[in-house]
Amino acid sequence: MSLDHRLSTEHEELRRTVEEFAHDVVAPKIGDFYERHEFPYEIVREMGRMGLFGLPFPEEYGGMGGDYLALCIALEELARVDSSVAITLEAGVSLGAMPIYRFGSEEQKREWLPRLCSGEALGAFGLTEPDCGSDAGGTRTTAVRDGDEWVVNGTKCFITNSGTDITGLVTVTAVTGRKENGAPRISTILVPSGTPGFTVAAPYSKVGWNASDTRELSFSDVRVPAANLVGEEGRGYAQFLRILDEGRIAISALATGLAQGCVDESVRYAKERHAFGRAIGSNQAISFKLADMEMRAHTARVAWRDAASRLLAGEPFKKQAAMAKLYSSEVAVTNAREATQIHGGYGFMNEYPVARMWRDSKILEIGEGTSEVQRMLIARELGFTD
Repeated sequence: MSLDHRLSTEHEELRRTVEEFAHDVVAPKIGDFYERHEFPYEIVREMGRMGLFGLPFPEEYGGMGGDYLALCIALEELARVDSSVAITLEAGVSLGAMPIYRFGSEEQKREWLPRLCSGEALGAFGLTEPDCGSDAGGTRTTAVRDGDEWVVNGTKCFITNSGTDITGLVTVTAVTGRKENGAPRISTILVPSGTPGFTVAAPYSKVGWNASDTRELSFSDVRVPAANLVGEEGRGYAQFLRILDEGRIAISALATGLAQGCVDESVRYAKERHAFGRAIGSNQAISFKLADMEMRAHTARVAWRDAASRLLAGEPFKKQAAMAKLYSSEVAVTNAREATQIHGGYGFMNEYPVARMWRDSKILEIGEGTSEVQRMLIARELGFTD
């Protein structure tokens, strides 16, 4: 496999298009949405018109006919300006639509993917529960077959895109039976928004990602057709592991974007801000910080592109995805801290983008597998078991 991760002409054109959109459309508006804890519907609609939600899906389902690399490129460019918008796209595609595309029936694809690809509707992935986060095998939500229906009961938490006005569905992991050894048989059930018994709580009060939608969901005797089973019954655990492996590449691209955005803002500030008669960037203490920040962002980019290239080539990529996610998320936190320090008192003011980036960075070490889980996965790939 080639180690040349330079972009093709088509991917570079996409990168430039999203970069322009992020700076011209997202940057001037997102701060107000963020401080009001308000979902940016007008920005999301524009992203839909651009085809961003359909980037990795075939044209026959309403997609753009691109690939997973294209999605990650868009995520990085958006996150250079704002992570709330980026995570809305990431969750809508890799968690909301991708399970249907990877494992859904042809009927499910035809029914849902055109709306999800256009941004007309958002999808969500209901995995995490109050008593089991990283331990997804401890799922307590149940789905019991009753004739031609599934009856779903349980609670999910921290679910992105689950309560917006345009949320169309949530794919929910649920225990549908027991194996011979007593282990749960976990399946994935598609639950459309508005189904009786499906309750969406008020938005969480969060440290960051304040312009994205995150909520708790509850299911009380929620009945959906038996045809809403996504993939094979009892294969839900394997399915969502594949979805999370792919999603870690996307989160790594997002984290890299945040890390690079911290460089962008800090370089600009270090050239404009003067102290003791000269620009602060002329001080070696500052310029060396910036050099280290740029080095970290570049290395994170190489890591996620390597994982993405392996995915596209059909090669094993689990270890590379875990390494990319682990490294880039920690880089994002470090760069956000350093950017805030470079900005001094202004870095503590919410009107400056680096303050938003600082608040947004920490969740990257937690969501879609904590840093501890990534280290566990890497160790397993090296031959060490728990």
